[in-house]
Amino acid sequence: MNRTTATARNTSTPPGPTAAAGPAREDGAAPRTPGPRPAREGTWAELLRLPALLTVAGSALVGAAKGRPVPGDDVASRTPRPRSGRAGAWAELLRLPALFTVPGDALAGAAAAGVRPGPRTLLAIGSSVCLYEAGMALNDWADRAEDAVERPHRPLPSGRIRPAAALTAAGALTGAGLALAAGAGRPALAVAAPLAATVWAYDLALKHTPAGPAAMAAARGLDLLLGAAASSGGTRAALPSAALLGSHTLAVTAVSRRETTGGSALAPLAALATTGVLTRLVTHRRTRPPAGRRAAAAPGLPGSSPAEGTPPRAADALATALGAAYAATAARPYVHAALNPSPPLTQRAVGGGIRATIPLQAALAARSGATATSLLVAALAPAGRMFARRAGMRKVSIT
Repeated sequence: MNRTTATARNTSTPPGPTAAAGPAREDGAAPRTPGPRPAREGTWAELLRLPALLTVAGSALVGAAKGRPVPGDDVASRTPRPRSGRAGAWAELLRLPALFTVPGDALAGAAAAGVRPGPRTLLAIGSSVCLYEAGMALNDWADRAEDAVERPHRPLPSGRIRPAAALTAAGALTGAGLALAAGAGRPALAVAAPLAATVWAYDLALKHTPAGPAAMAAARGLDLLLGAAASSGGTRAALPSAALLGSHTLAVTAVSRRETTGGSALAPLAALATTGVLTRLVTHRRTRPPAGRRAAAAPGLPGSSPAEGTPPRAADALATALGAAYAATAARPYVHAALNPSPPLTQRAVGGGIRATIPLQAALAARSGATATSLLVAALAPAGRMFARRAGMRKVSIT
């Protein structure tokens, strides 16, 4: 026990009202305590803290692995840690910077279904995160022999994580994802089950086949539908948004297949064309959920209510701005990779495509008239960049 700790323990709290209890009233009555927060308000408070929570949790994990002091950890400030530790290896294996692209799927799905995010939307986000990270761990387990030659620095070929541990993590995360989806209701589980099957099929069998990009696109589209099913009980209204998001993922995955060898300008050119088409679609065509679902979506489900009442012009302007941000994020690295399809520029194109996922999700939410949801999703982009800089993990790959 150090001197600071002993002093803190021997210091008694002075009598009288505390900050938590509030100041004493002049009439001698007990101070008022705030009552319970309404369910919808609490849900939005939790959602609004999502970018900050992801950043703080991820930074604490990687910072501890690199010897950086974690707030509130007195031992971390006094004891030096190795430069690269076990937690850092797991952060690299799970591609933590890319994790910020996941919550927007469920939120865009809820917006497309015409409902506000609720407690079941949060369960869908948790399910998506678990299934996404399961796919990352399983990906490196399946590619461990290939990575030993092409990417020997990765956690498995470098020996920092055992293959059995990565496979166990993939199985545990898949189970957790399905359990969270079951908590959101049968419709959500009905989408999460094929999503999990698609993730495992891609990593174990389809990745290096012509069907690989389509399987990855299907997984991302199903992830958006998971948010719609959990939030509203249905997926039909969210199908157009899922198709647009899946098209973007298809283009990025096609580019990523040559990120270690380079030599092909066709995939970046196709991705650039896809970006142009998607930008036009998300900025010029708004989808509207059925009137019955918009007025009273899934009666009885927590968080179900009419979509945010934003004037059409304001929503269209926001969708246009977010669509432009999506195009600016994805197009430039695609152009560079098309002009010089070397491995470094191809890898940058893949990273640009991954980062562009967030403004696309936000544009899809704005396109559905959910202004608050779209702004929340857009806030994940700077949060992800901040975390990547602090963790020193700027290069992110989906392969």
